[in-house]
Amino acid sequence: MKDIKIFACKTAENFTQEICDYLKIEPGKINSIKFKNDNNFVQLLETVREKDVYIVQTTLPPVNERIMELLITIDAAKRASAKNINVVLPYFPYSRSDKKDQPRVPITAKLMAEILEAAGATRVITCDLHNPAIQAYFNVNCDRLTAEYLLEEYFKQKNLDNMVIVATDAGSSKKAYKYSEYFKCPIALVDKRREGNDDKAIASTIIGDVKDKNAIIFDDEIDTAGSMMETVKVLKQFGAKNIYAGCTHPVLSGPAIERIKNSDIKELVVTNTIPLTEEKKIDKLTVLSIAPLFAETIKRINEQRPLGELYEM
Repeated sequence: MKDIKIFACKTAENFTQEICDYLKIEPGKINSIKFKNDNNFVQLLETVREKDVYIVQTTLPPVNERIMELLITIDAAKRASAKNINVVLPYFPYSRSDKKDQPRVPITAKLMAEILEAAGATRVITCDLHNPAIQAYFNVNCDRLTAEYLLEEYFKQKNLDNMVIVATDAGSSKKAYKYSEYFKCPIALVDKRREGNDDKAIASTIIGDVKDKNAIIFDDEIDTAGSMMETVKVLKQFGAKNIYAGCTHPVLSGPAIERIKNSDIKELVVTNTIPLTEEKKIDKLTVLSIAPLFAETIKRINEQRPLGELYEM
């Protein structure tokens, strides 16, 4: 690897260190502070002229603070004559605001893409977008990685028998079908309706057989876990033996942790796209690191090698 610098925004230091350990390089030196007037200040402490710069940022709350810090860091790299500015966003902020599904509402995911480009980003690397179509919001390259294979490998090693993959609603049935193909097991679909913007989902029945089976729910993210709890409730009602869940992005806001802790979920498996605070690290939660996948992606981009091979290994 040559002419590469990887910088961590404040909450992405651990994730960035994992990436750099995999690549056997040191993270770039950066100074990020906040003045007393609440303004952010960022300074890159080493030269990036004509370098391939990678800026890693997470979306640990407050999310808007993370976005502003990222934009300022991009601008610092641009004004320091970086050759390329690659933004690494393991979890893409505002990805759930991906369409105009109500009158007079924004498409904030599209706005995020425009802001990143306007700041100077020449490439974005992210993972498991809430809607894959968000990739098309960019006029620069946007690489969309997936935790699918990481989660599959983990559950494969558990050697669960009599499995069924559960789709939490019609929208997630395509993803559930892909998992069921991998595990060569049946699929079940929960009939769920969501009302308004209050994150409340109501599940009423299930299509498919889950009785006495090890049920696994896969999703791209878990926010308040309200939808997940409705699914778990229906699965228990219809006689599921053990219930597992896997997701890429552990947003886990509001009452999520308490809900999971007190639920019939045996194990929730997530990745580290979003750092977990100490109070969220409960016994039922297993965290897999996806940093090596991002590291290998960075390596292949730097060496001008195809990324598709990552999923053929």
